[in-house]
Order: sequence, then C-alpha cells, then structure tokens
Amino acid sequence: MINRPQVARAEAASPTDTARELAARVPVPIEQILFEVKRLIVGQDRLLERLLIALLSGGHVLLEGVPGLAKTVTVKAFAQVLGGAAGRIQFTPDLVPADLIGTRIYNPGRGDFTTELGPVFCNLLLADEINRAPAKVQSALLEAMQERQVTIGKETHKIPDPFVVLATENPIETDGTYPLPEAQLDRFMLKVLVDYPSFQDEVVVVERITGPEIELRPVVTLDQLKEMQKAVTEVYVDPAVRTYAATLAYATRPGKVKGLEDLASAIAYGASPRASINLVAAGRALAFMRGRSYVLPHDLSEVAPEVIRHRLVLTYEGIAAGTTAETVVHRVLERSPPPRIDLGDRVAS
Repeated sequence: MINRPQVARAEAASPTDTARELAARVPVPIEQILFEVKRLIVGQDRLLERLLIALLSGGHVLLEGVPGLAKTVTVKAFAQVLGGAAGRIQFTPDLVPADLIGTRIYNPGRGDFTTELGPVFCNLLLADEINRAPAKVQSALLEAMQERQVTIGKETHKIPDPFVVLATENPIETDGTYPLPEAQLDRFMLKVLVDYPSFQDEVVVVERITGPEIELRPVVTLDQLKEMQKAVTEVYVDPAVRTYAATLAYATRPGKVKGLEDLASAIAYGASPRASINLVAAGRALAFMRGRSYVLPHDLSEVAPEVIRHRLVLTYEGIAAGTTAETVVHRVLERSPPPRIDLGDRVAS
C-alpha cells in the first residue's frame, strides 16, 4: 500500500517525531509489558493487544465471552503489571449506584454530611459481569466513563487520571442479566469477543493454573503510562486516513453507501461519530505499538470490528434473517477497502 521510501520522506516532513525518535521516548518497551502479562495468560494475543490499545488510548473496553475464558484474570494481570490504583466491582442485581460512585453520609455527632467515594475512583476499574446489574446502576458509570468525573449531591469529584474501565459480560445467560443500554455501549471504545483457546494453549493453561503460583511484577509506573499515552497522541494521522475512518462509520448507516442496499433493512441505527473518533485513536495506538510514528489505513481496518460491532443496532427483520454485527462490519470492510496513499505527494505539495 505504501512503500518505505515514501514513508521516510513523509516522516521527515511531518510535524511528529520519526519512529526511532518516538520509540526512544517510550519509558518501557511494549514487548516488556506483554511479556510480563503472558507469564500468566496463555494465547489470547488479540485480546491482550486490544486491551493494550485501550490503555494507551485512554479508552474503555467491553469483554464478552463464556465463563472460564480468563477475562477477569487477564484484566487483573494488567492491573498488576501497570502502575496506579486498581479497583473491582462485582456487579449483582441488588447493586445500587452509590455502591459504585459513593454517597453522602450523615454524622450525628457533628450534625453534618461527609462524602464517601466509591470504588470507581481508581485508575484501572474492573467491572465484572456488568450485565448483571440493572440499568440505573450501569448508567451510573456513564458520567465517569465520558466526563471522567462523578457528581454526588451538589459536589463534582474528578476521577484520577488516567482512568480506564475494563468490563466483562457473559453472553449465554439471560436469567438475572440486563442488556447494556445503547448509550453506554457507545462509551466503550472497543468490544472484544473472547473465544476458546486452542488445544495446545489449553494444555499450558492447565499446567500454569495447577502449578506454582505466578507472581506478576509491576513494569510500568503511572507517570510512565501517561508519557506513553502522550506519545500515542503525537502519532501522525494523514487526512486520507481520517477520511477513511469516517467512511467506515458512515457506511454502516442505512442507505448511505451504494453496494450495501441489501443491508439497509437489517440496520436500525449505524455507528455514531464516536466510531470514527475511536477508529483513529485505536489506529494511533496500534501504530505506536508496532513502532511507527504514522497511521496506515490498514491499522483502521484491523481494529474496525472491535470499534464498530457494539455500535450497531439491528432490526428484528435483520436478526430474523441471520444478519449479525459481524456480517455488517465484514461487508463494510469489503465494500470500503483501505485506500492507497502516496505520502510522497504530501511532501511534494
């Protein structure tokens, strides 16, 4: 798609650092973070990569998979490896919003109120089985996820920076579960589907879990993570790449793109502009992880399934016909392949 000499010329003329200079500013190599996590987690390379993309971008992740696939263990492993405060909330049907964000407590002796902050005030929050809590509890996270703050009574409290929510949900049970509102789903940068491990990986899983306990070491401090997040925001994004991000999101909206008319009746609502924004943000993080100071269109198409799938609302007719979010994303990527960009022209102009 893009040849190396053109990239080199574009990097020299771009406002960002070169890939080598950008890598020199990284306090901890990406490989070191993944190596430490993989001392415990076997396989699931795509899951680990997507979680790291979210952490570097400051976005939130929803993990969906059947029980026993190490979703919670993986999130806890990242919490151990990364610096900062980690919190965990086990969602249950009897949970109330105050259990998440905190509440005001009356002190009879002093005759006044004090604010007790909840577990949401941390850097890395594990929301375990988030679909087991009712909608009012799920929506209590909305302000925290989007605005990075919580309002209790008449007071607004800032959540520590950085703040990332890693939520898990079980898709196979319906008793005692509540589907997440579309408004909250849209706040998640990525939705990652966790699948069964391969046979060879499962053998290693059994060996590690039944063997001596594995203690993970912290390899990144909070300040180092912030520095890496800042470096990600400086990764160069060509205007054509931004256009491609908008193209992918726009194509999911019913009747907007030729060649996808047969899907119009299956889609009630397409991806919102947050999809375009998060495609670029995730593309930047992926390019950074791969040692580049620029984003390729292929980076966006690679993360498109995780960015778009949970933002689609299908009609009853589409679901009855067997259409899934994966079907829509596949057709959109097929209809809108990554564009060819001649970065040499950018320098010449």
